[in-house]
Amino acid sequence: KSTSAKERACQYQPGQNIHGFTVTEVVAVPDLFLTAVKLTHDTTGAQHLHAARDDANNLFRLSHSIDFKITTPMDSTGVPHILEHTVLCGSQKYPCRDPFFKMLNRSLSTFMNAFTASDYTMYPFSTQNGKDFQNLLSVYLDAVFFPCLREQDFRQEGWRLENETPTDINSPLVFKGVVFNEMKGAFSDNERVYAQHLQNKLFPDHTYSVVSGGEPLAIPDLTWEQLKQFHATHYHPSNARFFTYGDLPLEQHLKQIEEEALSRFKRINPNTEVPSQPHWSSPREEHVTCSPDALAPDPARQDTLCVSYLLGDITDTFEGFTLSLLSSLMISGPNSPFYKALIEPKIGTDFSSVVGYDGSTKEASFSIGLQGMSEEDTERVKQIISQTIDDIIEKGFEEERIEALLHKLEIQIKHQSTNFGLSLASYIASLWNHDGDPVELLQISDSVAKFRQALKENPCFLQEKVLHYFKENTHRLTLSMSPDEAYLEKQAQAEEEKLQRKIQALSHSDRKEIYEKGLELLATQSKTQDASCLPALKVSDIEPTIPITPVQISTAGGVPVQYCEQPTNGLVYLRAMCSLNTLPEDLRLYVPLFCSVITKMGCGALDYRQQAQQMELRTGGMSVSTQVTPDSTQLDMYEQGVLLSSSCLERNLPHMFQLWRDIFNSPHFDDEERLRVLVMMSAQELANGISYSGHMYAMTRAGRHLTPAGDLQETFSGMEQVKFMKRIAEMSDLSQVMRTLPRIKKHLLNPDTMRCAVNTTPQKISDTAAQLESFMKEVADNRKERKPVRSNIIERPLDPLDDSGLSRKLISELNFQPCQMKTFFQLPFPVNFVSESIRAVAFSHQDYASLCILARMMTAKFLHGEIREKGGAYGGGARMGGGCFSFYSYRDPNSVQTLSAFRKGVDWAKSGQFSQQDIDEAKLSVFSAVDSPVAPSSKGMGRFLSGVTDEMLQNHRERLFAVTHKNLVEVAERYLGVGQRTCGVAILGPENHTIKKDPSWIVK
Repeated sequence: KSTSAKERACQYQPGQNIHGFTVTEVVAVPDLFLTAVKLTHDTTGAQHLHAARDDANNLFRLSHSIDFKITTPMDSTGVPHILEHTVLCGSQKYPCRDPFFKMLNRSLSTFMNAFTASDYTMYPFSTQNGKDFQNLLSVYLDAVFFPCLREQDFRQEGWRLENETPTDINSPLVFKGVVFNEMKGAFSDNERVYAQHLQNKLFPDHTYSVVSGGEPLAIPDLTWEQLKQFHATHYHPSNARFFTYGDLPLEQHLKQIEEEALSRFKRINPNTEVPSQPHWSSPREEHVTCSPDALAPDPARQDTLCVSYLLGDITDTFEGFTLSLLSSLMISGPNSPFYKALIEPKIGTDFSSVVGYDGSTKEASFSIGLQGMSEEDTERVKQIISQTIDDIIEKGFEEERIEALLHKLEIQIKHQSTNFGLSLASYIASLWNHDGDPVELLQISDSVAKFRQALKENPCFLQEKVLHYFKENTHRLTLSMSPDEAYLEKQAQAEEEKLQRKIQALSHSDRKEIYEKGLELLATQSKTQDASCLPALKVSDIEPTIPITPVQISTAGGVPVQYCEQPTNGLVYLRAMCSLNTLPEDLRLYVPLFCSVITKMGCGALDYRQQAQQMELRTGGMSVSTQVTPDSTQLDMYEQGVLLSSSCLERNLPHMFQLWRDIFNSPHFDDEERLRVLVMMSAQELANGISYSGHMYAMTRAGRHLTPAGDLQETFSGMEQVKFMKRIAEMSDLSQVMRTLPRIKKHLLNPDTMRCAVNTTPQKISDTAAQLESFMKEVADNRKERKPVRSNIIERPLDPLDDSGLSRKLISELNFQPCQMKTFFQLPFPVNFVSESIRAVAFSHQDYASLCILARMMTAKFLHGEIREKGGAYGGGARMGGGCFSFYSYRDPNSVQTLSAFRKGVDWAKSGQFSQQDIDEAKLSVFSAVDSPVAPSSKGMGRFLSGVTDEMLQNHRERLFAVTHKNLVEVAERYLGVGQRTCGVAILGPENHTIKKDPSWIVK
């Protein structure tokens, strides 16, 4: 009989030696269905933690402490971050350039990346294929311990001085480099700027006082020699922690780690402990500036103020657990004291970007404050914070709120996510990095039991913590940030001055050398590389068929329901799709706002606070979101609706239905004060999200005029929605909005146009069905006379015998005409987000598979080199989806030039200058996305939402396997050639005179 991974791990004994490692501890962690095995490497002292769990999505993670005690204490050159980029550019065994990006296409990995935190760097990957795991492990081990660290790689990834046009010696010299541009992009995000300053100033004496990712203006101070030195001192097994997770055997991992890496090292003392921050004897105040936000709801209120407290050492697991719960009680949800005191009086738009408990540094911190406030409220906000702390010490917390929080924890433990191994790795990273016990951290029920006991013995337990850590704490920092109109100008000027200082120090021969090195780098970047040294899976390693997900279709109260039996750990997942087809045109823009407030304004007999409390006590969350699903057969048909989602423990099913019943039958829309709070938070969140997801906004806008579904996507989630929410947030009177919401509700929450899906355990299906039935009967009273549908839309149910059994109401826009459009959004960023989108074909068209492979191949074999390596953007590529073939770039120093790189990519594809190997790699990469793991809660959802059945997926799979060289050249000519295409273009970025002079662009 085959034993489970957990059982096999239980057979290890402390003291046992396996491939040069000694087992130190074996602990079952029943909460998380895993067994933890701790080991130490005999020679180097490297630590290894293995979490054996019956999960096929196996994960490996290697991390190194990075601390600046050894190097200069004050150093924001970003050396650990640039090193993280550079080690992935080739190693002894795999000397080809960029094995990391190459492996993305030679593997079926479900995740591959690397991260630099404040005091460690981690290199994780995950895959469901055993052979792939060994391949990736081999590449990662070699990259981290034996990298080439060539000067050219340092120049490409870190920074370099180079002629603006590398082939023209007379063009001006400028700074270039991937990390240089990435960090310029990162610091164009005001939330990021604030968070960085807060950490640097709260911990001014050690590692945390510097920017581990790199301060853009300090990056050009780093030399190649310093980079190599940092690798030699930090990237040593004595300073390493290995973490493996999943159902693959531990012995094989240890054998490979020992043979391919650790056997080549002796032990050293890496001396990378981070010392504690000396505590201040009195509080401090600091002020910083940032760039104004063009999309701020109120331009006169753009200040941020926050108070941050230094707490205890994170290696005290129970204290950390208590403080993190305490933090949630203080700030989370409308019932928390700080929400009532700071958010509801509408002094600011939302909490500051850093808020609550932060355990990512050696000593934890807690921060509380506001963004979107006006400068004159500064004293008032400080006063409120200190008053609220006094109130908490006096009154404590209601028992029901503590219960709601512990219930939330129980659900989080039971909910199975697809990347559980990665979440686990991130969860334990900081504590383990500072020599805390990671296994103790995973024993969550022990901490819960201990917490309940502490409260029982001392009802004032939490109040005393507040007194100690907040009221009496002299190590606290008040940091304010305000916009400076000249901020970007000053930054550009500082960069220019830095550049001029560097240039003035150059001799004539230095300049010549820079020009020659620039040409050399360009030549290297343009050469086709030989990646044959890298291990690769073959297309034949991919499963030929997909596993079938069985679903049962029935009805409840006349509403079609899809049931999917899954091992959900006693949770019930409910989703309902409600059609928007009867909604009048003038209400469309309001739908996202409706979705975000419908579960937060109160319902039935509950006001919004009681509703929030009940949702926390009885469910794993309830949410409503917009849904635009292009038809899988026809480009101009799509489904529009909103998706209701919620989950709960089996015992709370009646309560969850009661909450939905009240939302359907008697939602509250009459509290203007509450609505204003929600509107401001929503507008602030949208404005903040652009610098992070600019490429998504550019792609959505570029596809707007190509398909009717694309047009609706832009309305619901594009720049049009961002601007609309800014307008709403600026209104002094929201009564018109309040009249609109019930109108939307009447069209939406209607059993006539609904369908549902339930994922739960087999035992719970019939009970859920019975409750769903009575729920539908009770909300059916909502059926009012409905107005006729808008005339330019034909609504047609699919063929009545549609084999998914769920009638999806598709609509087709009769008078939709695709057209060309170029839009430029001027925003206060130093980098661009560029996209071009081309109308192509629907999912079930025979060319769809070829276009998917083409997009992956162009990204890996052409666009990555042009946009990232040569252009210096943080990322770029092509993707196929939603009927459109889209190009994009991310945090890009170029704009119009990138559009010509997209064009060149099409010429490259049409010329057919790619090999069978290139095609096979693109197929592997596409399949790793197609076959990425699906959580039990989401099984069958693709079918429910888009009507794409397992049979259709299998057909698509066979087409992907069958794509040939000829198909790829043909689709490139047929859809992407200049004469054939209908395309849209969008750029988000800084002021651009070339575009402004060109009448073919619309400037927003």
